[in-house]
Amino acid sequence: MPYKFEPLEVWKLSLDYMDLIYRPAENLPRSEDYNLKSQITRAATSVALNIAEVSQGQGDAEQARFLGMAIRSLIETVACQQIIRRRAHIQDNSLLQKIYDDSQLLSRKPQSF
Repeated sequence: MPYKFEPLEVWKLSLDYMDLIYRPAENLPRSEDYNLKSQITRAATSVALNIAEVSQGQGDAEQARFLGMAIRSLIETVACQQIIRRRAHIQDNSLLQKIYDDSQLLSRKPQSF
């Protein structure tokens, strides 16, 4: 029997988003391994993990706390994307635009959880 979060659309979207984030992160210069690469991948992973935690029947305050952390982590990935774009670390702007568009879609989902 699956856990409550596994069939949720927002969970699946968060995993897809995390996968997208890893693509440009893997192509960042080695000098960014312990900075941008680590930061953006940890934040994207945090989105998915916090969504999973929300599904486990806590009270309203606890659910709001985990949703807030998921949204803040998502915003953190967007800020990292802007830095990546500004520093011209990634030349594939279509990938960065796709990630940005998906971040907007995902940002609306937790609020309707």
